Amino acid sequence: MKLFWVFGGFMGLMFCRQTDGFVDWNVTQDEDLHYSEINVFGYTNGFSSTPLMVGLTLIGGAAAKGAVCLDGTLPAYHIHRGYGSGANSWLIDLEGGGWCDTIRNCIYRKKTRRGSSAYMEKHIPFTGILSNKASENPDFFNWNRVKVRYCDGASFAGDSENKAAQLHFRGQRIWKAAMEDLMSKGMRYAKQALLSGCSAGAVATVLHCDEFREMLPGTTRVKCLSDAGLFLDALDVSGSRTLRNMFRRVVNLQGAKKNLPRSCTNRLNPNLCFFPQHIIASVKTPLFLVNAAYDTWQIQASLAPPIADPNGNWNECKKNHARCTLRQINFFQSFRNQMLKAVSGFSRAGKNGLFINSCFAHCQTERQDTWFAQDSPHIGNKGIAKSVGNWYFDRLNIRAIDCPYPCDQSCHNIVFK
Repeated sequence: MKLFWVFGGFMGLMFCRQTDGFVDWNVTQDEDLHYSEINVFGYTNGFSSTPLMVGLTLIGGAAAKGAVCLDGTLPAYHIHRGYGSGANSWLIDLEGGGWCDTIRNCIYRKKTRRGSSAYMEKHIPFTGILSNKASENPDFFNWNRVKVRYCDGASFAGDSENKAAQLHFRGQRIWKAAMEDLMSKGMRYAKQALLSGCSAGAVATVLHCDEFREMLPGTTRVKCLSDAGLFLDALDVSGSRTLRNMFRRVVNLQGAKKNLPRSCTNRLNPNLCFFPQHIIASVKTPLFLVNAAYDTWQIQASLAPPIADPNGNWNECKKNHARCTLRQINFFQSFRNQMLKAVSGFSRAGKNGLFINSCFAHCQTERQDTWFAQDSPHIGNKGIAKSVGNWYFDRLNIRAIDCPYPCDQSCHNIVFK
């Protein structure tokens, strides 16, 4: 069972290097853990240590549409053009990066790459599902591949502002401006298209999946892929609902209610419609879910956050699942059961797909080691890349659900130190 180590505490902006690449987790202090997430770029078993680096493109006409980052700067994306058989195929990947749910946290965020294009990296590596190498990304390597940067803090769904704090909550406009810009660059002629995203970007993928379908010609094969986006409205270790309270603040602060799917808001409190579990069954476009049954972000920030565990009884377990007590493992098993229940109706639709592995991980499609490598995680004899490709191209129906922990020895688990 492969382990990935993250060193250090949660103070300030922290860059942590590991043997297979780097992890960066930007947080302000312990209680702000849920405004950040892990981004790992790993290379293992002979895969390239010099990935394709793709430059930043600002969306020039976005400001006139009010489509700006939290601080008012232009939104942006990275694009690498397709060729050959993939010249008219498009993969749009929505970046993740947590949420901001208070004025204070959004003010902090607007001074980072998660809230301003002024702080974004000028070049980023395209790995995993974005790789340009057939040996690393067999089904999508020669497509037009785009990473849309995330700088609004509400999964591309908000539409409001706070003039006093000079905060622009324009995620929905950013989404629309980015898609319109890409349509003008050839996406309108796409024969095949896949909208994907990781974590907060996976939430955005679910929210915008049907919108994406409607933008493209009826003859285009359009599907969506949500990686680590199945955030559950689950009780935390204190019996409270930490994540529900946070999502409520995000929706209200950023004016996201009007942009949430009406199929959900017509029957549920709009705050609950930020949870993909309440949306996935009504998404009309084919949708594939990749998720770890023991999602490390949800464990750290939703199930056992400091506010729910003031005495730190879960600290060692959160860092390393091998240190969990039987009672704590049973709590995680209950969480897994809730996840399987949440996807039961969704999975019955023949157009949809599932890959839920019993790993302690978060985001597995954008990392090379977990997407497609010699020792990638697998269920049965299929890894993530092959499963997604088989589903997208209608080669096989994929509804892969792993047996419970600790049966899976192929996991690339995240262990904190």
